[in-house]
Amino acid sequence: MLSALAFLTVVGRAANPEPKAVPWFGPVGALVGAAVGGAWWGASHLWSALIAAVLAVTVDLFLTGMLHFDGLADSGDGLLPPVDRPRRLEILRTPEVGAFGLVVVVIILALRVAAFAAVGSRVGGVDELATHAGLVGLVAAIWAVSRCLVAGALGVQPYARSTGLAERFVDRRSSLIALVAAPVAVAGGMVVAGWVGAVSVVAAAIGGVAVLALSQRRLGGFTGDTLGAAIVVGETVGLLIAAAQW
Repeated sequence: MLSALAFLTVVGRAANPEPKAVPWFGPVGALVGAAVGGAWWGASHLWSALIAAVLAVTVDLFLTGMLHFDGLADSGDGLLPPVDRPRRLEILRTPEVGAFGLVVVVIILALRVAAFAAVGSRVGGVDELATHAGLVGLVAAIWAVSRCLVAGALGVQPYARSTGLAERFVDRRSSLIALVAAPVAVAGGMVVAGWVGAVSVVAAAIGGVAVLALSQRRLGGFTGDTLGAAIVVGETVGLLIAAAQW
């Protein structure tokens, strides 16, 4: 678990990718999500919903070292423009952020802030959250399933490059173990937020799958950047569903 924690967050020393970390992606996601949800829950008692939402997003960016958002920006530049596959892979390797990546990041950040600002009333309101801390559990479940999905993709989807950082994680057995934890995240979402929670967690998984499917179609597999993008998009879709006016 320490290896996964060190790789996916800023906690601990930087760790080289290794297959034994993969089954712990989901639990680490749950820990990060609980911290993010806890930050929102605590801040909502001191400030307005908008300020609390911005703080929650900030905590997430800090804890993850903006690793996944870096992948989102690169994926926006690599997957969306009308170019051929070799050019897409070349773009994904460049450190510069282009117009596609910038726009995607801005939109996703705005959606996350807006969703956090609204999600409290969708799962019972601040008064109920103060007693049951439902938002903390819901965010933990969404964050967990997005990483379970990515861990599963490592053993199912081919790597789009011949060599690279993410290739060191590829291990079918470890990936399948990680994927088994996904139903647990769905059940957790249902326990803390009822059917809305379960639907939100499932929607997060679907959002991540959509990114991976686009990567498969346009790159022939995954890269480290597209895995990060799948995590962020999945989380955002889950939050938006939780914030919907059912």
